[in-house]
Amino acid sequence: MIVIGIESSCDETSVAILKNGKITANLISSQDFHKKFGGVVPELSSRAHLQIVNPLVKEALLKSSISLNDVELITATAGPGLIGALLVGLTYAKGLSYSLNKPFIGVNHIEGHIFSGFLMEEKPVFPFIALVVSGGHTLLLLVKSFTEIVKLGSTVDDAAGEAFDKVSKMLGLGYPGGPKIQAAAIKGDQNKINFPIAQLKDPYNFSFSGIKTSVLRYVQSLNGNMNEQIINDIAASFQFAVVQALIRKLEKAIQNFNIKSISVVGGVAANRLLRESAGELGNKHDVKLIIPAFEYCGDNAAMIAFRGESLYAAGIRDTLESKPFPGLSENHFSDGL
Repeated sequence: MIVIGIESSCDETSVAILKNGKITANLISSQDFHKKFGGVVPELSSRAHLQIVNPLVKEALLKSSISLNDVELITATAGPGLIGALLVGLTYAKGLSYSLNKPFIGVNHIEGHIFSGFLMEEKPVFPFIALVVSGGHTLLLLVKSFTEIVKLGSTVDDAAGEAFDKVSKMLGLGYPGGPKIQAAAIKGDQNKINFPIAQLKDPYNFSFSGIKTSVLRYVQSLNGNMNEQIINDIAASFQFAVVQALIRKLEKAIQNFNIKSISVVGGVAANRLLRESAGELGNKHDVKLIIPAFEYCGDNAAMIAFRGESLYAAGIRDTLESKPFPGLSENHFSDGL
């Protein structure tokens, strides 16, 4: 089976080829120009996707030593994401499907992340707990199979990645916030400031607005008297609080479910402290931890191609009339047990 995947949900255009289960190309074009705006500008993002998607497809085919006629399945992100950006990749993929008379599968971007651990040599084992941590979503899931996902909890306000972006802006570090906060935190003291971790009724839900507001109040209390070391200490203390919030919920799920492995996925899974803390948690409870390589943590088409192929193998089919969904579509999700 030769599968092409196309990802265009936000500010990365990506095209991947999956050939008999092996990734032969995973090309990612990042829209770095958004940095000067302090966040993604949807209209500019859509235009950039339009310009690069076709050249990336040609390059991926060349790198994989195949032609378009060799492709047997076409997949693309259908949501969630920016509607204009989604439409570029989705429409392009449908055009390929129609012109080549090959099947098409629209992929839930979050499901792509959930199963991105399967791109690694060592793969998750069902059932496993997945912690999805990205700029737009924070979810704790019990993954029973490729088509059965139980949502245990989610954020009730900001996603973890969103909180990183906002705090980075407060500290004048810039966008994207995750890498900026991490770089500053390395030079700071994570025990310097005790930022609060939300305690919610639901044992698996998250909240990051309180931490974000606490950082804002602390910065305001300094009355502009901030130097580099103070900024580094704030970044380190904030990062530590966020990671602790994530790890505590993950540990509760490990304790309450008989699972084979855990997987931490999404853009924030690239954070070094989170990776180290998750590793310690896995060792503590003797469960296997799978975290995708950095290339597969952010938005990428390899995870879209893999997820599309797994759905196709499960007998799921799509049509060219399927529409993009900017919010979280939960076709394979259920709430509670």
